[in-house]
Amino acid sequence: MAATTPNMPGLELLPELASRYVDVAALPWKPTPTPGVDMKILVQDQETGLLTALFKWAPGTVLPLHEHVEIEQTYVLEGSIVDDEGEVTAGNFVWRPRGNRHLAHSPNGALVISFFLRPNKFIGGEFAGQTLE
Repeated sequence: MAATTPNMPGLELLPELASRYVDVAALPWKPTPTPGVDMKILVQDQETGLLTALFKWAPGTVLPLHEHVEIEQTYVLEGSIVDDEGEVTAGNFVWRPRGNRHLAHSPNGALVISFFLRPNKFIGGEFAGQTLE
């Protein structure tokens, strides 16, 4: 099976087709290439690029200009994320079509869950060419 939850205790003991019950609190926060944004990977398939993760944004964090290579979906649990098109606040949802490009920031911090079919592609600046893994 290509999909996995990195750092999940006991994962290696499960049969291939067993459900994965993830103790999210036990997963470590990992830094992303963007300072101020950490993530907990809930499920990832490195072969396809599928990624579901929690992202914690520190207040004032700016995510550089990037392109959504496939549809991206984000539900905001706490705080808000802002870009030139609008703001998504706690309890609300935004999805972006393939090819959407934007720069995002979080003035007061945020906790979000995001779903990617493929990783974002960063455009220009120090993160150019990097993906969000």
